[in-house]
Amino acid sequence: MAATHLRRQTYIAKPGDRQREWRIIDAEGISLGRLSAAVATVLMGKHLPEYTPHVDVGDFVIIINADKVGLTGNKASQKFDKRYSGHPGGQKLESYGDLRDRKPDRLIELGVRRMLPKSRLGRQMLKKMKVYAGTEHPHAGVNAVELKV
Repeated sequence: MAATHLRRQTYIAKPGDRQREWRIIDAEGISLGRLSAAVATVLMGKHLPEYTPHVDVGDFVIIINADKVGLTGNKASQKFDKRYSGHPGGQKLESYGDLRDRKPDRLIELGVRRMLPKSRLGRQMLKKMKVYAGTEHPHAGVNAVELKV
C-alpha cells in the first residue's frame, strides 16, 4: 500500500507574496481609539484571509484630516502625552488637545503604534502609515481605496 501524504491546508504567506494596496481614511469626526484600531488592523493585514502573524502582509494607509480627529469626553484636557529626556527634571507633559493642535500626526501615530506588535515587525508596519493634517496629500497617483471606519 502506498503511503499517502497529507497536504498542508493552512496557507502561510511569505514576504513579497502579495501586492500591497493603498487605503485612505478621512479622520474627521472619528474618535482616536476607533481610528487607531481600524488602521492597526489594516497595517497588520488582519483584514485579509492570508494573514500570517510573523509576516508583514498589510496594506499602506493614508490618513487625512488628522487635525479633526475626535477625542471623547474630557480626554482633550485630562489625558497627557508624557515624554522623558532621561535627565532630572526632563519630563514633559502635553495634553492631547494641545498635541492635536500642534502635531496631529504624532497623536495618531501614538495611538496606532501602541496597537501594533512591539517588535521590529511592528516598526516596519508603522512605516506604511502616512498621516496628513489637511485634505492634501502627495499620494494622488496610487489610486487609494477609501476605508470606512
